[in-house]
Amino acid sequence: MAGAQQRGGTLTVGLGYDIDTLNVYSTGFLGDVQAAVVEGLVAPDAKANYVPVLATQVPTVRNGGIKVAADGKSMTVTYRLRPGVKWSDGQPLTSADVKFTWEAVKNPKFIAESKDGTEDIASIDTPNATTVVVNYKRVAPDFMSTLFTFGIFPKHALEGKDLNTDTYNEKPLGTGPFRVKEFRRGQYVILERNPFYWRKDSKGVQLPYLDGMVFKIIPDSNTLVTQLRTGEVQLAYGIPYSQVTQLDGVPGLKIVKNTVLSWQHLDFNLKTVDAFKDPNVRKAFAYALNKSAISKALGGYPTPINTVVVPVFSYTNPAVPKYDYNLARAQQLLDAAGWKPGADGIRVKDGKRMSFKIMAQAGRSTDEDAEQVIIASLKQAGIELQPDNKSGVAFRDARYKGNYDLFYGGWITSADPTYSVFYGSKGVNNGQGYSSAKIDALLARAESTLDPVQRTAALREFQTALMTDLPSIPVTSNPSMIAVTEKLGGFVPNPTNMTNFVNTSGWWLNK
Repeated sequence: MAGAQQRGGTLTVGLGYDIDTLNVYSTGFLGDVQAAVVEGLVAPDAKANYVPVLATQVPTVRNGGIKVAADGKSMTVTYRLRPGVKWSDGQPLTSADVKFTWEAVKNPKFIAESKDGTEDIASIDTPNATTVVVNYKRVAPDFMSTLFTFGIFPKHALEGKDLNTDTYNEKPLGTGPFRVKEFRRGQYVILERNPFYWRKDSKGVQLPYLDGMVFKIIPDSNTLVTQLRTGEVQLAYGIPYSQVTQLDGVPGLKIVKNTVLSWQHLDFNLKTVDAFKDPNVRKAFAYALNKSAISKALGGYPTPINTVVVPVFSYTNPAVPKYDYNLARAQQLLDAAGWKPGADGIRVKDGKRMSFKIMAQAGRSTDEDAEQVIIASLKQAGIELQPDNKSGVAFRDARYKGNYDLFYGGWITSADPTYSVFYGSKGVNNGQGYSSAKIDALLARAESTLDPVQRTAALREFQTALMTDLPSIPVTSNPSMIAVTEKLGGFVPNPTNMTNFVNTSGWWLNK
């Protein structure tokens, strides 16, 4: 965007969901606000490549930051911290904070959204204030996508505190460009410039350029679009496809298409719904699902997919079993499984109708629109689906605990995805209760080698096995549509689960 960097101004952002907590390790949603307040040791950039943040370099085997044991069964990762970094209260960041973060997240008493990566670590050494040596129990190629990337906890402020109830969850202390001034649940979060922020621009000007940011919580997409049109909101992502045309051409506003590392999926509850335990029933659902109709209903933006590994990754497997729309095949499979059409067209077996509840996130109109197409599609095969959509904490809890029959939604991953969190028997996002010894073994292989050839082979085999078993139907890969004021300079969207706000220090508003 044109214009030189200018200092000052406040950016107003619209968020389409209600924030549960500002603790980045506890939240069940993307850490948009958190990414502007807390920082990790490294972070993915706009091209999904890891770059140093609080660390001076990204550890690799080549630069000596990663050392694999002689027996090939464990490794150490060494981080060198930037000297002189301070917390937003002025206290220095040290290696003790990194070690404390591991201990705090790992603590069984702490209710974290994910503790991925904590159990892989045997110990952490801190030989001096700026050196962290992480001793891993295994070779963990995914180490950057789990623990220290999302944020570091301040030991001096949290030691001895209950992280489940501490005020940190409303006003986190960070090293990022901004700090929390006020958090009013269900309404907004106000951020102000962190006066102790460490980063400077190429001319030596201390960042951030912005005075502050306001995140307005606006779950209703119609209200969000209205406020974008009036200028009350200057930036919002995840704009419903059906409303993009309302914003395209609005003076002073531009639409940015962000190809994110995400996929939409339809999950079967394998814990409580007996019908879904039959793989032929699951395959019938897949054949009855018209993915092209979903894409068309959403303006043609989504791309139908056949595997859970999005095409941007080199290890995506184009040779997985495919379930192209085939209503006749779906009906044949249901007939063979004993589900016969009833008087009203809905299939019946042993006196039970093929009628289920489907959950999507309430208020997310893109998902609700897709859900309606899914309902109409499956009805043609004699399957009745009834919406049971939820929002906020209720949606989060249902997703994690499997309180649904079918779940339609999207997953967005890191630049280096760990698929066991979704499909491993103990995966934190495996609310559907899927368990396969074969899948666990393949993912263990993929997630325990630094050899890209071996990892690719294991992940491709995993995709074939998963699509054969089909606990989840990959539906589409959906780009994120971002509406942003033309006055905002320095903004570059991020395709990963670290969110678009992972590098806000370089943003500025042209006056």
